[in-house]
Amino acid sequence: MAANGLPDLLPLFVDLCSIASPSGHERQVADRVLAYADGLGLEAVEDDAGSRIGGDTGNILLRVEPTVDSGEPIFLCSHLDTVQPEDEIRPVIEDGVVRNEAPTILGADNKAAVVVMLDALRIILAEGRPHAGVELLFTPQEETGCDGAKAFDTSALVAKRGFVFDHAAPIGDIVQRAPYQGTIDAVFQGRKAHAGIAPEEGRSAIAAAAKAIAELRLGRIDDETTSNVGLISGGTGRNIVPDRCELAAEARSLNEKTLTDLVGEMVDSIGFAASLAECEVEISLGNKYSGYSFSPDDQLVAHGEHALRAAGFEPQLVDCGGGADANVFNAVGVPCLNLANGMAKIHSPDEEISIADIEGMRDVTLALVDRAREL
Repeated sequence: MAANGLPDLLPLFVDLCSIASPSGHERQVADRVLAYADGLGLEAVEDDAGSRIGGDTGNILLRVEPTVDSGEPIFLCSHLDTVQPEDEIRPVIEDGVVRNEAPTILGADNKAAVVVMLDALRIILAEGRPHAGVELLFTPQEETGCDGAKAFDTSALVAKRGFVFDHAAPIGDIVQRAPYQGTIDAVFQGRKAHAGIAPEEGRSAIAAAAKAIAELRLGRIDDETTSNVGLISGGTGRNIVPDRCELAAEARSLNEKTLTDLVGEMVDSIGFAASLAECEVEISLGNKYSGYSFSPDDQLVAHGEHALRAAGFEPQLVDCGGGADANVFNAVGVPCLNLANGMAKIHSPDEEISIADIEGMRDVTLALVDRAREL
């Protein structure tokens, strides 16, 4: 335990990971965060995003007023949810690495970031460390498409720049470019018939969907672009020509025009396949998040690089194929940089993170706050 009675960094991490918090069900983890804030003598504010996006938890904002007149405040953001665990979460520590002994996720994505931000704030207050203002933002339902961040009113932030720790890679990686994403939901409508007596009278919606999928370019399209069909469902029985089939697809690209062109191509292929199978199709398009790109000489990038070097890590600018809350903030004009925090094999039963990386990201967090005082 820390001197103020709060859990130390590693016990806090193990405790949070032990709590299942799939998207929309983050309440127990959120309550731990609120209790920790109370232990620091700080008041956290939770908004009503939970009720608006169909969950039990809102965005939690924790603010510490500046102690110096110089510099600029910063906000640090991590998300409270995980993907759905498939078994009980039982974290174990082996050879300096935290992993789960059960065949499911650990939850380091993104609870490792939650704990380093909280512990860094504890140190700042305990040491009376001078700073230009720090805000911690904890969001729900990031894994479903950054829904919590989208529902957050950024005017509540005093800070005009921020950092997210949500990239599964060695510490030092800075996400310079993140993708745009487009979603495609298609509902094929055919005609039922008995598959053994009068199949010629039917029009198979599943066959139409299969033709469409066969025509789509899937997987890695180029160095900047991917596409995938992730869900397909339909039919009512093996002896009935199916009159309905649904599929859910997505495409991502670091290039917005490339994404637009690819989504258009996918829509055309789906429509053509439906017509060949004499079926109707209803297509709905969506956009989970927008992409972003930082210049290597951007001030926020320099801020991140300085902090990483101060903590003993060598910065490296990288492109990323995944979205994060940083995408949402950048899209609304609030610059936000995503930093790797050492998570490995996320969303899998082999997910893990080293104790050294958890402690290292705490040092990076403190360095980010120190650097903000000098801006």
